[in-house]
Amino acid sequence: MRQMLPRVTLVALASCVGIAVLTAADTRKPATEWLARPSEAARVARVEANLAPATLPGEEPVHLSLQRWMELYKIPGLSVAVFEKNELIWAKAYGVKQAGGSEPVTIDTLFQAASISKPVTALAALRYAEQGKWTLDANINEKLLSWKVPDNEFTKEQKVTLRRLLSHTSGLTVHGFPGYAVNEPRPSVQQILNGEKPANTAPVRVDLVPGSETRYSGGGLTVVQLMMEDQLKKPFPRLLKEAVLAPLGLKHSTFEQPLPPALAAMTASATRASGESIEGRWHIYPEMAAAGLWTTPSDLARIAIEVSKARAGTSKRVVSQAMAKQMLTKQSEGFGLGFQLEEGSDRFGHGGMNEGFTSTLIAFADSGSGVAIMANGDNGPLLFERLAASIAAEYGWKSFNHRLRSPLMTADLLARLKGAEAVLAWFKAMRSEAPAPGVPPQLLNQVGYGLLLAGKLSDAVKVLEANAQFYPEDANVYDSLGEVYFKAGRKEEAIANYKKSLELDPRNTNAVEMLEKLGVSR
Repeated sequence: MRQMLPRVTLVALASCVGIAVLTAADTRKPATEWLARPSEAARVARVEANLAPATLPGEEPVHLSLQRWMELYKIPGLSVAVFEKNELIWAKAYGVKQAGGSEPVTIDTLFQAASISKPVTALAALRYAEQGKWTLDANINEKLLSWKVPDNEFTKEQKVTLRRLLSHTSGLTVHGFPGYAVNEPRPSVQQILNGEKPANTAPVRVDLVPGSETRYSGGGLTVVQLMMEDQLKKPFPRLLKEAVLAPLGLKHSTFEQPLPPALAAMTASATRASGESIEGRWHIYPEMAAAGLWTTPSDLARIAIEVSKARAGTSKRVVSQAMAKQMLTKQSEGFGLGFQLEEGSDRFGHGGMNEGFTSTLIAFADSGSGVAIMANGDNGPLLFERLAASIAAEYGWKSFNHRLRSPLMTADLLARLKGAEAVLAWFKAMRSEAPAPGVPPQLLNQVGYGLLLAGKLSDAVKVLEANAQFYPEDANVYDSLGEVYFKAGRKEEAIANYKKSLELDPRNTNAVEMLEKLGVSR
């Protein structure tokens, strides 16, 4: 995978309205399953029974139940919603709201959607654009009032625009945000953009010519957030409610950060990859446009359904058919406006990863089909792929291409079930059959980080040390090894690896920051 009295009054009013809307829908008995028709029960059962087995090299496949997969990946709770022909057909929740707890997840339990906030923000920004509030291709600085994107040599001819911000081609930095613990001070949006304390991320700056390259930027969406607030003079959660959530009748969704107590009681609690709960239950994200949405899979499904219907010209509750077509038309490598797109397919959607929460939204525009899955665990994506593949097989989604046989999925299972030595032995054998660059250094890098997040520090060190031996010319390999040595308290080895990474890539700002943190200049 970072005012004035009238404004405060508006925030308070918006919070009260949000609480009223959300709690009014929850007077009925909490449900863990909803079916559009009784016949769907058999299909849900088949989805659960036909999950792809765990397949390790040289061993017979082993079939595991969904609950066992959740235990393997240390995911306390899971929530799923499936839609077909632009209608929600079933929703089901599994597990518990908090690791070690007993309160079950229901279909109305709120999860952090993380980066799925971005396409929802894009929907709102495009709705307001159609209302004439701003345009897609003008210099964003013309609409920013309380802060400006600093101009430099990269912006002399090409400018940061809303289209580029929503398609991740703005040239702006800061990939994502770690959020803030509930007891930490939180920065203003301007402080986040300037990298000023108490912000915990670097300044958001242009370091590529806008429009020249696709690079994912949560920082860019934070610029969109500020622009919308500057222009419309309302708190961001209210803007999103008025533009998207209310028109679609989404009664279990809000961008409020932090959540008011009445809504907090309806949520799942975040869980680390190690299975430990996040202190304070979750992190708070003032970067709301990039990561702030609290919602349910059913509400995410309704958003995707609306986009598909708008594209087909059968609904215009949020945006017109022309704008929906732009959203789902390739604007950059892998992106439309807000949504991720799959080349040669009608598939669109987005994934999300906040601290202790993960989510995915997969939709097919032509058929109005898809699935939304949310989990209160860092390892959710590893299970999402398996569950989505079973759903796609049951409903015959021919456009769905799973990655269950990818080297990463194999390596991760080996690491979890057999340990670091088994992963390295398999990797050596595979690499001998398909020499670099056929096997990228990112493979062991991700496995190493997975082990680190799972609390298996010695195994993480072993894997990342081996990766540096396999790929001695890769700067990121040394950066990762520096991090794991830092976590292990091996300061001198951490310094040496960060320096090596900088030698290979002088633009590695993370290495510079870490060396400063370690009391060493570059």
